[in-house]
Amino acid sequence: MKASAARTGAAAPLVIESSVVEGPPAEGALLLRMSGSLDSQGAEAWSAELRGHLEQADRAGLRPVLDMGHVQLGGAAVLRTLSETAHQRTGRPDLIVVRARPGVREAVHLARLDGVRLYATLDDALRELARTPTRAEELPAWRSQIADPLRPSYDELYKEVRALRARVRTAPVIGMAQGILMVRYDLPDAGSAFTVLRETSQRFNVPLRVLVSAVVAARPPDGEVWFPGRRPLPVPQLRLPARGCRDPRYRRQMIDAVLHEALAAGRAPAGYVQLVDPAVNALTTETHHGCAEAFLDHLVRGRDGGTADAVARVTGREVSVPDVAADALLDDDCRRVLLATGTRALHSVPVLSSAGACTGVITVHWPDAGHRPTAAQARTLGLLAADAAAWLSWYHRSVLLDALEHLHGTLIRAAV
Repeated sequence: MKASAARTGAAAPLVIESSVVEGPPAEGALLLRMSGSLDSQGAEAWSAELRGHLEQADRAGLRPVLDMGHVQLGGAAVLRTLSETAHQRTGRPDLIVVRARPGVREAVHLARLDGVRLYATLDDALRELARTPTRAEELPAWRSQIADPLRPSYDELYKEVRALRARVRTAPVIGMAQGILMVRYDLPDAGSAFTVLRETSQRFNVPLRVLVSAVVAARPPDGEVWFPGRRPLPVPQLRLPARGCRDPRYRRQMIDAVLHEALAAGRAPAGYVQLVDPAVNALTTETHHGCAEAFLDHLVRGRDGGTADAVARVTGREVSVPDVAADALLDDDCRRVLLATGTRALHSVPVLSSAGACTGVITVHWPDAGHRPTAAQARTLGLLAADAAAWLSWYHRSVLLDALEHLHGTLIRAAV
């Protein structure tokens, strides 16, 4: 297997790994697995890397298959590169693309690029390549392999747009963290910084965006130990019973549990949990359930006002909106999206630290106007928020600091 990388600024470099498919159903295919980020700045480098791999396939008599399942960004940059590459390959085997993201699939579908064929999965592509047509008329004319029912739905497109918006917000923080590490530890380039960030993220099961935010927000180390004198902290005793066995070291598992308990306590069909990202001082959606994609796309844009979440964060108090259509607390944009996606009432509960700072917000939605949580439900939601705050404080002072300490130690040892 060979790998090459086309760098795209501060984002994760785009990597192409090549391997020959051996054995049935389609031995003789060259599989090109792509991972990383692609934008307009990196498209030219990616195009050059791709051409090199395709020339290798042609010389060896192999059919190229491009797996784009792990490409984080794309859109116009991908479409332009595929179009140019397919044009240069006129008279050669079609470029097979598998597992492209919904936005890219839809763009290729509408553009009807000659010389490009799309498949939902690698197995589908290999089965097609294994076929041997006996007559020229049996050769498939160009058509989108994602035609109904595999053509992306509006929900899929909303989901991809939402993911892209989130990455646009995260990318500058990743760049800041890379720059900090390069200066602090005299690293040769941003790629070296990203590699150690990714390794630490995987080792401690801390999301990359959480780790880089901590690198940016934490005070710089002053010595071989980043946090001298730190002692292990006991896991806090949570007052609400947890359903199932959950490990407090696993962030997503615990946040999902918080939302599950909130929905059960409020008897609500939908809701979400947001936590404050210290690097950008903004609420970030961590998990959700039952929310329409159009609303989640609205939510990921982030707002300083006009929403119940923002008011709960600023005031540190619970906020009830029993009638979304009439409550003056919401701005028009928020009200329109909520009504369009079926929410008529909602309730937001701030997650407050022991010092009284808001570290997150839990919000539940109901489809019926006039709905308010009962006194018992409000009390349970308040206890749940207190539990979430206690766990989050422990997580930040234990798991996250362990990850930062490991990162610091790794880079110090590498510099010796």
